[in-house]
Amino acid sequence: MIPTHLWHSETTYLNTASFGLPPDPTYEALQQAQEDWRHGRVSWEHWTAVTDRARAEFATLTRAHPDSVVVGATVSGLISHVATAIPDGSRVLAPEPEFTSLLFPFLSQADRGVTVEVVPLDRLAEAIDATTDVVAVSAVQSSTGEVAALDDIAAAAAHHGALTVIDATHAIGWLPLDATRFDAVACAAYKWLMSPRGTAFMVLKDELADRLTPNQAGWYAAANPLTDQFGLPLRLAQSARRFDTSPAWFSWVGTEPSLRLINEIGVETIHEHDLKLANRFLAGLGEEPSNSAIVTSAIEDAPEKLARAGIMAAARAGRLRASFHLYNTEADVDAALDALT
Repeated sequence: MIPTHLWHSETTYLNTASFGLPPDPTYEALQQAQEDWRHGRVSWEHWTAVTDRARAEFATLTRAHPDSVVVGATVSGLISHVATAIPDGSRVLAPEPEFTSLLFPFLSQADRGVTVEVVPLDRLAEAIDATTDVVAVSAVQSSTGEVAALDDIAAAAAHHGALTVIDATHAIGWLPLDATRFDAVACAAYKWLMSPRGTAFMVLKDELADRLTPNQAGWYAAANPLTDQFGLPLRLAQSARRFDTSPAWFSWVGTEPSLRLINEIGVETIHEHDLKLANRFLAGLGEEPSNSAIVTSAIEDAPEKLARAGIMAAARAGRLRASFHLYNTEADVDAALDALT
């Protein structure tokens, strides 16, 4: 059962693909932390401890081990670990259109001879060949809601020895995903994971992690961040934690409760709920069902029509983009359809 009473939107909110809404445990944890900060009640260690708990929750959600999970602030910052480590002259294959946070870290390596080529998403798997070094793709496209054929992509990449680098920001939280099947899976937590902006994760295969240099290493990448804070020598964690960056305390305070709630509800349950609503919306528009929680449509002036009815959605590439998540109900879908039709 979906505990919709844990959210308190004053609008009909169909815009999780822009940012998710916090459930009560997340909002309350943030409020408590800021009250403690305001009144000087605790030291910072209390706020930092939630980061490892969030790491463990993300590992559970993605079927990974916590030792394989890197924590950071943005997808592009995490992907840059991989982009700067691939050999000179590498060929990266990606779909078009793809979000820039996944593309720019690779494109910025052009002075090393790294090239990025794009093909339509539905042709990505078949375009992988012996010249492909890296396949970079979002599990779910931000602009269209298209779900990548990850099984086919993973199989083709394995056959040709190419790395698979996945941006799962628009997938993890509603789409069941085994991150261990890929070399690197990055995810920003402020959308489907309903967390404050400023937290992100990346699951790394050990074989790829061994090829990377922790160029952003700071105190939080140490073997023991609470004690190894001064002086030589370099003593980094042996796990993927050596790629961590220093956590922004309050963002992580709000991330851990949201992930814990998602795991308590179960991503399979969330997947069923979100798809049911998305396909109810599509049916009301007279369109075929899909496999995505993100729906796009070419209805003229759709965002404006929805806004006049107090409904929050977005426009991308000239099309309406509506996205459905835990706090949405069938009544929300019907209200949106009434506003549009």
